[in-house]
Amino acid sequence: MKRLFVAVALLSLLLAPSGSMAGSNRSERATDFTFEAIDGKSMPLATFKGKVMLVVNTASFCGFTRQYEGLQTLYERYETKGLVIIGVPSNGFGEQEPRAEGAIAEFCKGAFGVTFPLTTKQIVKGAAAHPFYRWAAELLGAEAVPRWNFHKYLVGADGQLVTSFSTQTEPLSPRIVEAIEAQLGKVAR
Repeated sequence: MKRLFVAVALLSLLLAPSGSMAGSNRSERATDFTFEAIDGKSMPLATFKGKVMLVVNTASFCGFTRQYEGLQTLYERYETKGLVIIGVPSNGFGEQEPRAEGAIAEFCKGAFGVTFPLTTKQIVKGAAAHPFYRWAAELLGAEAVPRWNFHKYLVGADGQLVTSFSTQTEPLSPRIVEAIEAQLGKVAR
């Protein structure tokens, strides 16, 4: 009996989070993460606490780049109601974002009138991904990991990850609009 107790205790220690794992990503909220803004300043997502966030990995030379237009329309439509869209440029899919940050910002503003926040270029999949993207993959699973540019994550006003939308789901699609409106309906006024 004593051996069984010792074995169970050892197994518990092995399976328990270590000090470096304490506070696993499962307990974090999106507002616990920080990006670097495209202008080089810190962009803590805590800045958007209480807002609904749509986090989208983007690229300037992609067949889906025109989605910037729909994203900007969503932002203009719902910003005053509590939505923030965060564009996360990434060169991880077909090297379709090779430009430097300044050129990316100019392109987005000039070609699509983008006024929503943009981050510096980030890795969005795999072990080297930005911590926000690793967290989202851990919570939603492999099927929700970006497979291409313009993958979208919806975060509720409480900082919890709600769902993801594939690249092919247009920003103004009923699925996205309804999901955003449902989350905005939960925002305390």
